[in-house]
Amino acid sequence: MEEKLLLRSMAVTGIGELLWDIFPQGRSIGGGPANFAFHISQFGLDGWMVSAVGDDLAGRELTGQLAGYPINTIVETVDFPTGRIDITLDSDGVPQYKIAHDTAWDHIPYSPALSRLAASTGTVCFGTLGQRSDESSNTIRQFLAEMPEVNLKIFDINLRLNFYTREVIESSLHIADILKINEEEVVTVASLLRLEGTEGDICRRLMEVYGLKILILTKGTDGSYILSSDGSESYRSTPSVEVADTVGAGDSFTAAFTAAYLSGKTIPEAHALAVDVSAFVCTRHGGMPELPQSLISRIR
Repeated sequence: MEEKLLLRSMAVTGIGELLWDIFPQGRSIGGGPANFAFHISQFGLDGWMVSAVGDDLAGRELTGQLAGYPINTIVETVDFPTGRIDITLDSDGVPQYKIAHDTAWDHIPYSPALSRLAASTGTVCFGTLGQRSDESSNTIRQFLAEMPEVNLKIFDINLRLNFYTREVIESSLHIADILKINEEEVVTVASLLRLEGTEGDICRRLMEVYGLKILILTKGTDGSYILSSDGSESYRSTPSVEVADTVGAGDSFTAAFTAAYLSGKTIPEAHALAVDVSAFVCTRHGGMPELPQSLISRIR
């Protein structure tokens, strides 16, 4: 409990991709680490987003809009275009992605300001997409290495298209304390790492091999599981809601679980909040809707 209280008093940082999500009906700020940091901040923690945008109109508009959000940022301007993902939705609101190549968030520089933030960050969330380029991958790894001795590293794997490698996945697993993964990603990771067995077998094997404290497995409408290194397991069904889109739902799940966990809630309590927050986000367009106080107050 003392360690969680210490971590709660420190910065909680999402590092990696920051971009425009382009929908048929318009655009919104996106990127898994950005969504995570936004929701962490809504729960009253010291949320930070680290990334980069281009020296272009899209970048200026993005940072201008982000300035109005309850989130701290270190977002550098670099000589590459601001990132974008073109998103189409199927009849269930499930997104399909077209991700622009070699954009600003592929070139996040390491700076003295970033080093200072790393030294004051107790909890960090990172994924694979933000590591698709060597430059940003090196920046993320340096940030993780400079965090305090007491820390919590969350690997929200977020496999997108072909922007990942076995090496990135495996090295990230070795660093992580918590892994967030969905049912499709379990199949991909098992194939890459040559793990066999049932879904549950594979998840337990990942925990054992890589020394994970917690593994979060989301299965869409089939619910979600949270496995702990002490052998305990939590299951929650997925609420039935009218889905606008599922963009950012997984990121909000990770953020809500993290906020509750750092606040001293039990894993089942944190799991329940994460499920309800994710369900709410599915009822809104984009990954950064304002959460109702009825959800936020559950960890106060």
